[in-house]
Amino acid sequence: MGRLFGTDGIRGIANEGLTPELAFDLGRAVAHVLTSDYEEPVITIGKDTRISGDMLESALAAGICSRGVDVYLLGVVPTPAIAYLTKHLKAHAGAVISASHNPVEDNGIKFFNQHGFKLSDELEDEIESFVKERKSEIPRPVGRGVGRIIQLDKGKNIYKTRLSNIFADSIKGMKIVVDSANGAASDITPGLLKSLGAKVISIADEPNGLNINDNCGSTHMENIRDQVIQHKADIGIAHDGDADRMLAVDELGRIVDGDQIMAICAKYMMDKKELVDNKLIGTVMSNLGLKKFCENEGIEFIATNVGDRYVLEEMQRTGAVLGGEQSGHVIFGNYNTTGDGPLSALMIIKAMKSSSKKLSELADIMQIYPQVLKNVRVKDKEKAMNNVEFLDAIKEAEAKLGDRGRILVRPSGTESLIRIMAEGESIEEIEKIVKKLSDIVV
Repeated sequence: MGRLFGTDGIRGIANEGLTPELAFDLGRAVAHVLTSDYEEPVITIGKDTRISGDMLESALAAGICSRGVDVYLLGVVPTPAIAYLTKHLKAHAGAVISASHNPVEDNGIKFFNQHGFKLSDELEDEIESFVKERKSEIPRPVGRGVGRIIQLDKGKNIYKTRLSNIFADSIKGMKIVVDSANGAASDITPGLLKSLGAKVISIADEPNGLNINDNCGSTHMENIRDQVIQHKADIGIAHDGDADRMLAVDELGRIVDGDQIMAICAKYMMDKKELVDNKLIGTVMSNLGLKKFCENEGIEFIATNVGDRYVLEEMQRTGAVLGGEQSGHVIFGNYNTTGDGPLSALMIIKAMKSSSKKLSELADIMQIYPQVLKNVRVKDKEKAMNNVEFLDAIKEAEAKLGDRGRILVRPSGTESLIRIMAEGESIEEIEKIVKKLSDIVV
């Protein structure tokens, strides 16, 4: 068995790779590692809408209770709600059962500490050691020592009230399309925006356990783009299954990705003197246009490895209050400790209201450089990455692009793939570069 934890918790096909037995063992291990030092410890659990959520929730909660720790079951709520509520409810850890934007047969489990932050690699390794080799070391209390399961339906309303307090202004007159991906935000974002006065056209908001992310949400933007144009809406908001990400569509039907959202919000926050130290945290995959935008605006741009957890770690290290990924994970550090799709929607609407500009005008403050990404399957990743001809070709292409673009080559962390990305002013030029590099590395 390889490492259980990936870049965002544990993922697998529910009831095959991610079994109830594994969820039970994880519950015991997490409860032991994260709550042993506390009296009357409690762990929150939330889930998205996929059919396997009930099964895994039951097993995870049973494992936690068998270690003598109480469970707050919060039901179907977005991932960012668990991050916020774990801290708000003074719980000692939080768990989310979700596979984010993945298809329904997949599921996942990820954890937060008592402060609402994702766990460090070291803590994940310790938890994994108890799951794999040290199960017998975890106590099994009896009688009064067994944990209780407490249904806490008020959690969703606490999160919604939190969002309402962040944005208390009226948006009466705005027309907004919301695609909830038949996921965890289906009865949150549409209702929230309606309560603020907007006319909301809500789609993919009828989860049935099987339709999460099914040709909808932030990985399938065709429907919301059509709806925005058809209804002549001011903006379209698209979430993924657990609503920790958000992508937008402007009134012209153009997709506004996470990099553009960060540029818009950075500018808004800088004008309001809320962008601490004028820092913005992105990743190595952030569009070159975001870096150029920051240079022009006097914002320090810092790139991390791919993954919102690494963005957050750098935000904590530097004191930055804004960071995120092109995929739509955007972290507003003043308000939450993880990517928060409903919050991102409110913040971009705030920027629109404050500037009295259309979303298309705001999005155009950042030039998007064309990107070409190709995943090349290889027999040996290490050998491929040290291929002299391949390395020389990369240097030659970099010299040719100069400051007009860039090349990023990295091995996949989970598959036998080399990821080759080129970015530049000319799509034809970077397509040729990626093809040449791909042909060499095979």
